[in-house]
Amino acid sequence: MKKIVIASLILALPLVAMSKKVHYYEEATQACPAFNNMKHTTNTNGVKLEIGKEYRVVEQKKGQILTIIEGERVAQRWVDESCFKPQTLGSQIVNGLNKKSSTTKVTSKQNLLAISWQNAFCQTHQYKKECKNMSRKDFGASNFVLHGLWPQPRNNQYCKVGKKEIGMDKNKQWHRLSRLDLDSDTRTKLSKLMPGYHSNLHRHEWIKHGTCYGTNADVYYDDSMSLLTQVNESKVQEFFAKNIGQKISLKELRKVFDKEFGKGAGEHVTMNCKSGLITELWLHIGSGSDRLEKLLQEGETPKSRCFKGKVDAVGY
Repeated sequence: MKKIVIASLILALPLVAMSKKVHYYEEATQACPAFNNMKHTTNTNGVKLEIGKEYRVVEQKKGQILTIIEGERVAQRWVDESCFKPQTLGSQIVNGLNKKSSTTKVTSKQNLLAISWQNAFCQTHQYKKECKNMSRKDFGASNFVLHGLWPQPRNNQYCKVGKKEIGMDKNKQWHRLSRLDLDSDTRTKLSKLMPGYHSNLHRHEWIKHGTCYGTNADVYYDDSMSLLTQVNESKVQEFFAKNIGQKISLKELRKVFDKEFGKGAGEHVTMNCKSGLITELWLHIGSGSDRLEKLLQEGETPKSRCFKGKVDAVGY
């Protein structure tokens, strides 16, 4: 009996090992047959999906989904897309394809975009890899950088993440977290716009927050960087750069946001400070658009933790 079980496991393992990286889960809405091949000519053991059960999606191709049927000797099975919930299929990236899908993307309704003033962050975190050799030539010396995009409310975290990964994340063992499936363009931009990338901040942010956003990691970071870039290409960045070494107030900052992103936009922006330095801006935004102007108008109106602080210069 043991030999039979071991042999079955050995036969099943290569099938899983050869599969491409799993990106998300889908809930079955029909008891569709799960075939061994795309031509639907073979269905070992007559396997069918269970309605209401979530299945891992490995690949999406030609109107079909390749999923994993746990416990089956032939674990990878092909089923029609129509067997799953329609609202999210097509809005995901599968294996780097269909990045600009025409399907409406469904993301968390309220989000918080946290952007850092890297000079102040490094002043208070000098031990970080990204801070040890920071110079005036660095992007973060005069621009905002990405901390994260956090679905709200704040307890909306670690969506469908296993206990092992949660444990590693909470213990700040970020280097042990799974490598994210990002395309080369996203990875290159992220290493620039998120200096913490070099300390594996991107893995932490994805595990804790991004998994609740509603897309996969590549789209999550493309959206995050797009919003950050809109701030850096506005008068907000210019206002900070011109006031390096000076103190500014939240009231002044909110006026700049109002001029750049529409009346009332500033009410959705808060400042974080440490040791008198402005370390971060928090932008409370809605969803359903890629324009920061519109997103700010739909965000929450929170209370700020800081009302006045210094715009730090690079160096210690």
